[in-house]
Amino acid sequence: MQQNDFRFSCPIRVRWAEADPQGIVFNGHYLTYADVGITEYFRALKAAHPDTGITGSDFFAVRTLLEYQAPACFDDLLDIHVRIARLGNSSMQFAIGIYREQQLLVTGEIVYVHADMETRRPKAIGQAFRDAIGAFEETSCTL
Repeated sequence: MQQNDFRFSCPIRVRWAEADPQGIVFNGHYLTYADVGITEYFRALKAAHPDTGITGSDFFAVRTLLEYQAPACFDDLLDIHVRIARLGNSSMQFAIGIYREQQLLVTGEIVYVHADMETRRPKAIGQAFRDAIGAFEETSCTL
C-alpha cells in the first residue's frame, strides 16, 4: 500500500493521552484515527458535492480490520489516508493507510452498510452518492 494509492488524506498529531508510559500509541487509538480520516473524507465529499446528502438513512460500521506495521509515538504527525476500495449495492469498503512521513504504520479496512435510520435494514446507495464518490476519487484532495 503506497501513499499515491490514495487521493485523500488528513493529518493528525498523536496526543499525550493516546500514548503509553513508553510514548507508544496504544493500539485501540488507531481505529479512532481511521474514524477521523473517514469523517474528514465525508466532510470533504459533502463540501465538494453539497447535493449528495442522504436523508432518512445513514452508514453503519459492520467490519473493521487493522494490521500494525510499526508504532506511532507521542507527538508524531500522522497522515491518515482514506479511499473507497469497493462500493457495493448497500455497502462500501474503505481502505485506510496511516503513515508517519513516508513510513506505513498501519493498514486497515472498514466496511459500512447504508441502512434506513428507522428499520436499520440495508438500503441501496443512491446514484447521486455513487456519482459524487466517483468524481471525488478522481480528484486529488488533501486537507
